[in-house]
Amino acid sequence: MTVSSGSSTYGAGHELPDGREVKAVKGKPTGVGIIGCGRIFDLHMLGYEGREDAVVLAAADISEDKLRQRLATYSIPKGYPDYRRLLEDPDIDLVEILTPHHLHREMAIAAARAGKHVSLQKPPALSLAEVDEIASAAEESGVVLRVYENFVFYPPVMKARELIEGGAIGEPLNIRMRTLSGAAAGGWEVPLESWAWRVDKRSCGGGPFVFDDGYRKFSMALYLLGEVEKVYAWMEELPLGEGRCVDAPSICIWKYRDRKIFGSIDFTWAYDLYIRSDYYAADDRVEVTGTRGVIWITRGHGNMLAIPPLLFYRDGELTAYSSLEADWGASFRDCTRHMLDCLREGKTPRLTPREGREVLRFALAAITSAREGREVYLEELG
Repeated sequence: MTVSSGSSTYGAGHELPDGREVKAVKGKPTGVGIIGCGRIFDLHMLGYEGREDAVVLAAADISEDKLRQRLATYSIPKGYPDYRRLLEDPDIDLVEILTPHHLHREMAIAAARAGKHVSLQKPPALSLAEVDEIASAAEESGVVLRVYENFVFYPPVMKARELIEGGAIGEPLNIRMRTLSGAAAGGWEVPLESWAWRVDKRSCGGGPFVFDDGYRKFSMALYLLGEVEKVYAWMEELPLGEGRCVDAPSICIWKYRDRKIFGSIDFTWAYDLYIRSDYYAADDRVEVTGTRGVIWITRGHGNMLAIPPLLFYRDGELTAYSSLEADWGASFRDCTRHMLDCLREGKTPRLTPREGREVLRFALAAITSAREGREVYLEELG
């Protein structure tokens, strides 16, 4: 299914277009190895629960404590302090890479060259050139590469796209998004040493909001309404010392390609605000306006508003989708299951390297715009 906007960026899983043979996993459960045992590890494990066609056989992390904890919690039989040893394991068919962004290029290329399928956490790399290197390595090795982006599998977001495609709001006119991050006490307890790399541009590639979490939101903007032509952004930086900073408050606006549709997102850090959440202490909202109606997605990471996760207004009537699964963890579960299904069926999983690259180009265009004080066409970045 392709979005009604005519976008060619996002589609459902499909047969490989170039006819090359992919080393799909057939006749036995897919052996999975996970590199990186940080906080997000738990969410990735959700997709393997109850699956008979896949089993997590190994994990790798330079931290012995984290590795030992994950192995014990999930009864994973093999643990490696060096990810290269995991890649040498003949029982591993699929590798999930959950490490800081600056390590993605090296690890993903090594995994592809070892003949492993690769699921690479977002953002896939620090630059478009790095993404291209990773994609080339996967293509040359005949393995599947996908960028792991869970928000496009979040049930309220998927329902919103279904409504838009079905013409429920008429012709789309505008999308407004916001991310509000608050005090860590409102969500997961993330140790400072686990969070520090996200506020260091050398390891994160940008700030924790626009580049890191922003990748999720930019992927939603493309998923819901199609390809973006140009971006303008303003970004402030709150220094934290030692080369670290938080890129907030920030705001980005954009225009969709070949259409008079505009979008915007603001990132705000209210560091003393308690945000009710089972995950990161953040509140996400999306509003899509059309000529006949409006859609609101009322949550993502957190749940500040005790209201249905999706609201739809048209012709004076408000419809509340209260029965939609709104747990953010469900998007991780379904994102992982999607990869396993595609491997089994010989289909191409979302996000494809091209889709992942386009989201990264969107984020980099926003950062370039803020730095240079001008609108940036995505095509400028190659």
